[in-house]
Amino acid sequence: MARIPDAIFVVDPKKERICVQEAHALGITLIGIGDTNCDPEELDYIIPGNDDAIRAVKLIVAKMADAVIEANQGEENLEAQMEEAAEAAEEGKEPQDIEEVVAAAEAEQE
Repeated sequence: MARIPDAIFVVDPKKERICVQEAHALGITLIGIGDTNCDPEELDYIIPGNDDAIRAVKLIVAKMADAVIEANQGEENLEAQMEEAAEAAEEGKEPQDIEEVVAAAEAEQE
């Protein structure tokens, strides 16, 4: 890992006690599944759920993974659009109208 993460996702804060303590010490945001045996004050963002049931954990972790992947793709698209705008500015082209940019982005998604 090149840098400290912005956030950490834990399935069971009680079992991952060391991770929770380290995150608090470093000021890292904690997101996690909180069962009835967990202290909700340990987590910055709590997802109420049964952290002992495999099916529940699989569902929540899959949704979290999908959200991270979607966010990373959006970040990559934004970087590509910024590079295109920088190239256009270097070539002396006038900036596009916002409606044109939105229409082009929607066309790419379809």
